Parts: sequence; C-alpha cells; structure tokens
Amino acid sequence: MSPAATKRIAPTPAGISEAAALLRDGSLVAFPTETVYGLGADATNGRAVAAIFTAKNRPSFNPLIVHVPDLAAAEALVVFSQTARDIAQAFWPGPLTLVLPVRPDVVSDLVTAGLPTLAIRIPAHPLAQELLRLADRPIAAPSANPSGAISPTTADHVANGLNGKIAAILDGGACEVGLESTILGFDPEPTLLRPGGLPQEALEAALRSPLRIAQPQTPTAPGQLASHYAPDASVRLNITQTDGTLLGFGPMECTLNLSPSGDLTEAATNLFAYLRQLDESTDRIDVAPIPETGLGRAINDRLRRAAAPR
Repeated sequence: MSPAATKRIAPTPAGISEAAALLRDGSLVAFPTETVYGLGADATNGRAVAAIFTAKNRPSFNPLIVHVPDLAAAEALVVFSQTARDIAQAFWPGPLTLVLPVRPDVVSDLVTAGLPTLAIRIPAHPLAQELLRLADRPIAAPSANPSGAISPTTADHVANGLNGKIAAILDGGACEVGLESTILGFDPEPTLLRPGGLPQEALEAALRSPLRIAQPQTPTAPGQLASHYAPDASVRLNITQTDGTLLGFGPMECTLNLSPSGDLTEAATNLFAYLRQLDESTDRIDVAPIPETGLGRAINDRLRRAAAPR
C-alpha cells in the first residue's frame, strides 16, 4: 500500500490550530519561516524527532535547530552568557541561530546529536510564531527536504521532496529571506558556525569585534556537512563563459539571473528556487561569480556545498 499523500493546510486560524495539534500528537509538520520551510517535530518526543531523520534520510550525527516563540522559552532550554543574551535581544526574532549549553533533560538527545549544546532560534515569520505558541513546546525543525538536497522555500518544494513521508504542510507562501539562518556559537568566543540570512557584518558590528570562523571536522551545528544543499545536476562555480546552463548574477546574459541588478538580498531569496528550476532541465549548472561580502558569503557557502563531491 502506498503512503497517504501529505495534507496541505491553509494558513487560517483553524489550519494553524490543526498543525499545532499534529505536532503535539507526535506527527511531522512542515511550516514556513522567514528563512526556509522547516520540518517540525516535538523536540521533547524522541520518536517524533527520530521520524525527522527517517523522512529526510538525515545522518543522525547532524544536530537539529529547535524553534521557540520567545526568549523565555529559549531560557528554559539553554544557558545564556551575557554576550549571547545581548545578541539574542538584538537579533531575535530573526534569521539567527545560537548554539548554547543545553539544560538537562529538556529535549530528546537526538536533537543535540549527543552534544552538550543546543542550536536554538526564534523565527520572525508570523505563521511560525503562532504555530509555536499554539504547539506550546519546543519544535525541532531542520529544512523540510531530503537530506543534502536543495532547501525548500515554498510549500510545493516541500511536497516535491517529502510527499507521503510527513503528515502535513502548513502553506505560508514563499519564504522572504530564502537562506537558512546564520549560526553563531560562543565556545570559547563568538564563532560563526554557518553563514546565513543575517550577514556576518551585522553580528560583528553588534559585538564590536571580528568573528572567529569555524572549520569543524565533524558537525557541531546544522548545515556543516561538506556536501549539502545539492541538486542532482553537477555545479561549477565562478564561471564567466559557458556553452551550457548559466545561473547569473548582475547584468549579464544567462539562463536565469539571481539578481540582474546585483542585489545580494534578491539573490539570496532566489537561490534555492532557481537551483531547483535549473535542476529540472540540465545535468550541469554553471554559476557566475558572487561577491564574497554580506549575504554573498552565505550564498557562496551554499553554492560550495552544492558543488562539493558526493
């Protein structure tokens, strides 16, 4: 017997309540954030969290990000230093994940992958906020796609990858940021663990000092696997001339252009959707150079992982 199709839930008060009830009952529900769609499960329910790994075919050594609605909920799960608290108050809710010491017995060990820290954030998307309040528990939510594949920025993207493997998708339209959250650790000093939707420069301005850049051999935070966010097509970077499919940036002739005006925010929003679109029509995607500044760092990080050997 084939699995039942995943239910698409409208973003109405009744729909959000239904999605929250499914999460409380241990089911998997994809939901929108300002970054990408997350695949949510009750972070206190080990069986529900295990289902995330099964649905995504995700390595169990890769930790998950937990989403909560406010700072009080975060404080119940992790221990804040004063620096971490200052950063949280400056940038939450928003596309920033903090990795902090986890309190005992507050989430399933599968969420932390056995590490003494927890990756946590407060999303800014109003649907995510309401869902988290109604669910009334921490929600573990990696990107709602098969592990290593292109991250989803619409409900259709989620359905294309996970239909029949999860209970429901709360459809909130397209994600505004389009890149996963920036991840910041504090052991022993503020450390950029993954570039993302909050530019490195904004964090450094708030901290009044440069960030240390992590180079982990094994994942200490989500999104650090060498090969990740990958289409089926091969990806070549920093290509200025090609006879094939070109993903462009700035004024140029190309197959699709992340931002004809050279706007990195627009490019970040379009990145995953355009990779998906090109992946459907070619076996090789050439990508024009992207500036290594601001959101360009996060875009290039995702592209390097997409191009890494598998």
